[in-house]
Amino acid sequence: MAASTVLVVDDEAAIRRTLREILEYEDLHVEEARDGEEALRKVRRGSVDVVLLDIKMPKRDGLEVLSILCKERPELPVVMISGHADIKTAVEATHTGAFHFIEKPPDLNRLLVTIRSALSRGELVLENRRMRQSILERRHGELVPILGDSSPITQIKETISRVAPTEARVLITGEPGTGKELVAKWIHNMSPRRDGPLVEVNCAAIPADLIESELFGHEKGSFTGATKQRIGKFEQAHRGTLFLDEIGDMSLSAQAKVLRVLQESTITRVGGDRAIKVGVRVVAATNKNLLEAATSGKFREDLYHRLSVILIHVPPMRERIEDLPTIIRAFAKRLALRNGVPAKSFTQQAVMMLKSLPWRGNVREIHNVAERLLILSQGKKITALDVERYVVPSNLASDPFESLLGRYEDFNQFKEEAEKIFLLKKLREGDWNVTHTAEAIGMNRSQLSSKMSRYGIEREG
Repeated sequence: MAASTVLVVDDEAAIRRTLREILEYEDLHVEEARDGEEALRKVRRGSVDVVLLDIKMPKRDGLEVLSILCKERPELPVVMISGHADIKTAVEATHTGAFHFIEKPPDLNRLLVTIRSALSRGELVLENRRMRQSILERRHGELVPILGDSSPITQIKETISRVAPTEARVLITGEPGTGKELVAKWIHNMSPRRDGPLVEVNCAAIPADLIESELFGHEKGSFTGATKQRIGKFEQAHRGTLFLDEIGDMSLSAQAKVLRVLQESTITRVGGDRAIKVGVRVVAATNKNLLEAATSGKFREDLYHRLSVILIHVPPMRERIEDLPTIIRAFAKRLALRNGVPAKSFTQQAVMMLKSLPWRGNVREIHNVAERLLILSQGKKITALDVERYVVPSNLASDPFESLLGRYEDFNQFKEEAEKIFLLKKLREGDWNVTHTAEAIGMNRSQLSSKMSRYGIEREG
């Protein structure tokens, strides 16, 4: 486990050196800051576990820094230390949010006990935040929302609201990572079966020789290794919903048995001879074209028609790129809480660059990118430079227009997006001097300012 990091903030080098020696002897990692400004910069990088903060310092004094930290990082323990202590100052620091107050020169044992207690408190606060987020996401009725307001997503939400209260079977199609599982969860959550179980089966992850046992269960001794009776997924989902993910990968033998269950609402365990009644709503999903698979004999056409009473297609991100800002900001907010790091906003330029990417991994890739940017970026905002450094593939970074070619069929949309990227690149090269940049690209200053306003381009940093 990595050592905890203590940030020692004091304008006297000798004191910083002494405290470093004491804390490093206790196997703690120590960072130093000479003043309040440097302390804030280091804390905002997100790698500090506790702050040991002097009060009397140049630029910003300790109480001012404490006030800022309590707003930006309320979970971060701050121990105040001062050689000019009085009761009034100690009370003010405690009321502001300091974890503890220690006088100089500090008693060694008291200092170490305080630091250890502060670290324990900080870990407890973060763990509580993570638990609250986890509970929030799992609570009935607090399901993660389907994010976006584009026309395809609006239509999906409307379809869910109409089909969920019925018993109709639903087939969800779409590329990997588009959010088919989330659609299935919302169908269950808005259905009369919401108080029953939602049982999920990834058909692609189960070996063909075990899929029937997984779905229908087996009796003890029915095959080698069957040392006890097993209840299958259909029985587990009784009075609830069974979600068959990647059903296109199911064997033909298992398909035939699933078809029989849908027709008769009964199952028979492997090795058994007793018909067991099950009341299950089946929702299936696939990234394959099942009609083509049926034509080639890889999927039963009669099963396809049984499953696809209602068809819901979840589009890839390239077909609803206007939803990306909403999605990535929501992910970043949720992930900040889960990871116990400060929340960060995105600059307009960062969002612009993110929208220009191909997103072959769809929503799943956006989730991973949001977490990467949240953890690796420095400062309170995620900028286009962060996106370029941590997200954009080298081939796209060298030629950002390449990623636009396959995304726009309308020439005016392509031209506007290309113009945004061009202006952003030139403004960076000109160190955000609007007058000089306008001269360099043959444009008057007012025209460039107007375009910056139109495209939401703001100075970075």
